Amino acid sequence: MARKIYCVVLNKEADGLPAPPYPGELGKRIYQKVSAEGWKLWLRQQTRIINEYRLNAINPEHRKILEQEMERFFFGEDSQPPPGFTPERN
Repeated sequence: MARKIYCVVLNKEADGLPAPPYPGELGKRIYQKVSAEGWKLWLRQQTRIINEYRLNAINPEHRKILEQEMERFFFGEDSQPPPGFTPERN
């Protein structure tokens, strides 16, 4: 049975992550306060950010940008899409 947490992204109780998805204190906070579904929403946002800004996860400066956006997405003001980003239409 999955552990239940109150997800700060979904603002409701949901299944928690099986393990911290990121190293360090930020990973611990995410594990404690973000659901598996909330994490999936971040992964979609992260992909948009990487693509729109043409970030490279190997570059330490780019990783720092992603970490800052992750912090904002989960615990601060919602992360804004990159300038000029147009969402996909289904």
